[in-house]
Amino acid sequence: MQPAITDAARACRERMSPGYATSSFLETDPEFVERFDNFAFDEVPNTEGAGGDLDERTRLMAVLATLLGCQGSGAFRSFLHAALERGVTPVEAKEIVYQATAYLGAGRVLPFLKTTNEVLAERGVALPLEPQARTTPDTRLEAGIQAQVDIFGEGMRDFWKSGEGDAAHVNRWLAGNCFGDWYTRGGLTLAEREMITFCFLAAQGGCEPQLTSHAAANMRLGNDHAFLVKVVSQCLPYIGYPRSLNALRCVDEAASQAD
Repeated sequence: MQPAITDAARACRERMSPGYATSSFLETDPEFVERFDNFAFDEVPNTEGAGGDLDERTRLMAVLATLLGCQGSGAFRSFLHAALERGVTPVEAKEIVYQATAYLGAGRVLPFLKTTNEVLAERGVALPLEPQARTTPDTRLEAGIQAQVDIFGEGMRDFWKSGEGDAAHVNRWLAGNCFGDWYTRGGLTLAEREMITFCFLAAQGGCEPQLTSHAAANMRLGNDHAFLVKVVSQCLPYIGYPRSLNALRCVDEAASQAD
């Protein structure tokens, strides 16, 4: 059978995942392709309030971060090609992968870094890219503390000192490494970094306290409730309903705490 894919779904899929027409799934799983494509590439972007009005650069950045979070390595390669064609720069793509290290760990990120390097090389991009580090070993802690304050508020000024007992070092690492090493880099704004962090956490699941905190941080930086709902909606096809519903609950909780 030939899958009955709408023209809108075909056009969107080709923009978002170039080359899909040659996918073997069209031959082996036409019913799956028909239902998934019509949902993910027609209904999702064209439902009012679900984020179809997000610019494609933002949507693709969110999807890339989501695929990192859920370890969707196969889809990541295809969407990375699309992102690089639709306004995401090589530096921005690399920064999405780099920042994931603090939230997913190197064990889950290194395969995506390898894929990113392969895709960039295929597209003729010379590596390494221009440096984006803005801190040194001597300045990373102070800069990280300031980034935490800029994102979460003045209450984070002394958070790095708040650890107790055998784990006292972890909050210091959070300031110096997570924020001082990664958030301070060039290539992405703080609001963009918070958006992709929200996607990392939503996609991997099991991080609801941190997800609520970062939903609130997004709102502080201008990524409001409606924006986050749109981001979750556009990423739902890639992480499913349980994690998406959990993410929406965290967004609502963060909004209620801000009221």
